[in-house]
Amino acid sequence: MTENFSGDFTQQEPIPQAGIDAALAVLQHGRLHRYNTAGDEIAETALLEEEFAAQTGARFCLAVASGGYAMTTALRACGIGHGDTVLTNAFTLAPVPGAIAAVGATPIFVDVTEDLVIDLDNLKSKLDQASVLLLSHMRGHICDMDALMAMCDAANVTVIEDCAHTMGAHWNGTPSGRFGKFGCYSCQTYKHVNSGEGGLLISDDADLMARAIMLSGSYMLFERHRAAPSAETFAQIKYETPNISGRMDNLRAAILRPQLADLATQSDRWNARYRVLEQGLRETPGMSLPNRPAREGFVASSFQFLLLDWPSQAVQDVLLRCQKRGVELKWFGGAEPAGFTSRYDSWRYVDAAPMPKSDRILAGIIDMRLPLTFSEDDCALIAAIIQAEVSAVWQSTISPKT
Repeated sequence: MTENFSGDFTQQEPIPQAGIDAALAVLQHGRLHRYNTAGDEIAETALLEEEFAAQTGARFCLAVASGGYAMTTALRACGIGHGDTVLTNAFTLAPVPGAIAAVGATPIFVDVTEDLVIDLDNLKSKLDQASVLLLSHMRGHICDMDALMAMCDAANVTVIEDCAHTMGAHWNGTPSGRFGKFGCYSCQTYKHVNSGEGGLLISDDADLMARAIMLSGSYMLFERHRAAPSAETFAQIKYETPNISGRMDNLRAAILRPQLADLATQSDRWNARYRVLEQGLRETPGMSLPNRPAREGFVASSFQFLLLDWPSQAVQDVLLRCQKRGVELKWFGGAEPAGFTSRYDSWRYVDAAPMPKSDRILAGIIDMRLPLTFSEDDCALIAAIIQAEVSAVWQSTISPKT
């Protein structure tokens, strides 16, 4: 099998025509700022918040400049600041510990399992070290949320969910982001909806959301929010909460609203592609795939597999061989951070203790974007290429030694 793949792993689908039309309307009237409206006009941003709150079943929603800003705002609203500690996943992306560091707090990392979710046993042993868990549903893998919430509730640990990779996903029927005090979402280009940058924050807690709205830079215009607490909730909060501006604008909101309306259809398309890859790679020697429990309703905009206990040179050989055939893979086990891949020992602003269990798993994680510009046939070809190259390295390098 010598066929190569010619697709682009960073090329997204175009913005839907309804989003383009809405964006043009905003550009034509020029009122991009969310509080700049004319007459009885409702801002696109306010409508977006209202629609996403309804879509997730949340009482309140706030649209902000990025997913990272959403997490930072959630932490601040929960009272996290200088000198505090926050639990979070050892397997995540840099904006998560970055949000913790941005408020002056220190991350305490929790192990990852071979299914790429937070290790609940390790979490249980660390619950007395922090009052907040910033839980990253990294790469769309959702842990047993019923067990996690029971554990955190018993320990009085507040959960904030990083849902950058789980917009539209659920655990046992409950949408991702609806378990903790806050759910934080990203609208960055490689997420489930695309406005270049952007974020959404949901909560059922009126006081916390009022603080978040003030933090986002609402000035005293909070009554223009539709998916927000009552004006009475802001009575004292408006005097006590600093303005740390990070609002979303009407242009991005206009682009996002049609995409959110089509999220279920897009989710089905991603998952169909994921299943083709999963089927094509299931019997690959030396490779393991994360288990996806029946209760996990995931949205697979990326794909991961593990080459556990492989020598680093053999892993690098797989990546190089696949790259030569047009398949772009990323490795979380590299000694140096590269592109978006880094790991807890790369973030040297954190004095993290060694985590040998996580080190073993991180050293084997291979990651691949799964844009909807790929067809299911493309995914079948990608799977065949990966399987061929992993098998070749396994047979020549690993298998003779086992």
